Amino acid sequence: MQREIFTIFFTIFIVIDPLGLIPVFLALTSGQSRQERRNTIFKSVLTALFVLALFILFGRNILSFLGILPGSFFIAGGILLFITSLDLLLGHRQRTKISEIVQEKDDVSIFPLGIPILAGPGTITTILLFVSESKDRFFVEGVLFGSVIVTLLTAVLTMFLSGIFLKIFRQTGVSIIQRLMGIILSGLAVQFIYEGFIKLKIIAPFT
Repeated sequence: MQREIFTIFFTIFIVIDPLGLIPVFLALTSGQSRQERRNTIFKSVLTALFVLALFILFGRNILSFLGILPGSFFIAGGILLFITSLDLLLGHRQRTKISEIVQEKDDVSIFPLGIPILAGPGTITTILLFVSESKDRFFVEGVLFGSVIVTLLTAVLTMFLSGIFLKIFRQTGVSIIQRLMGIILSGLAVQFIYEGFIKLKIIAPFT
């Protein structure tokens, strides 16, 4: 049980990547006052929480309605998470490209901060992975809610202190931490793919 809690929390934390918000948040809010930045932070986090809560509560129903087998989704989700890990390892985050496109807009709290930076495809896929075949639905949903809330609160703190963090770690330090997270996420992604093959009975469990 403790291992499952740790796996869920760690995966959610890495995929949302609160530390990776620092350069993007500073770029998107460069022309805003302190009060405007504060409003942007809270609005973006509430938007992300609402979207992710929907998938936590109804993700299993969505997969069931579409007729997607848990094993199939484990493989698809693992591939997507592996691509996300490569973005972290190579430093080619799509959120940076998004920020370049919309940084001239006044309100960036919903797009791109809320969606897809905080509540992006990787995070939604991770949630669907864990709810797709959970034996104890309420336990997994509770852990997911807790993990999302803790991670989003960390994101709030990171955005509030983004200027200080950037001075302490500098861009190089942030990049090193992101690459370490990418290595860990790549291992988790391969594990998801492996478990997907087992669930579809394509391969036998390794013992």
